[in-house]
Amino acid sequence: MTQPLLVDAGPLVALLSERDRHHQWARQAFARATSPTRTCEAVLSEAWYLLRLTRRGQTALLEFIERGLVSVDFALSSELAAVRRLVTRYRDRPMSLADACLVRMAELYDEAAVLTLDSDFTIYRKNGRQVIPLIAPFA
Repeated sequence: MTQPLLVDAGPLVALLSERDRHHQWARQAFARATSPTRTCEAVLSEAWYLLRLTRRGQTALLEFIERGLVSVDFALSSELAAVRRLVTRYRDRPMSLADACLVRMAELYDEAAVLTLDSDFTIYRKNGRQVIPLIAPFA
């Protein structure tokens, strides 16, 4: 994968939890990534919570950030109006904060694909009507 990669909580959890049913898929997806993956703090918060029952998952998540394997490249305070617009647009879903931040990141990093396990990303659109490129087991 040479395109920028935006990572959702699901693939992070799957990668760091050997018991996750998508563990092998996540390992392969991350192994193919050639550029640093980007995410937001809302995604990390979700992943942190979901990894709470794993033996080393939370520690490994922090190590990923420390080693630069995952970079946090989003400031919600700077993008609040755009995120609010997305949450309002998808209020019938409802859209999580992490999903809204990732959609906004897809708008900011136009060539990026979203690495996700969340099928809602097949519904979400960037810049109004543009399909977001996905890397997912269902894509």
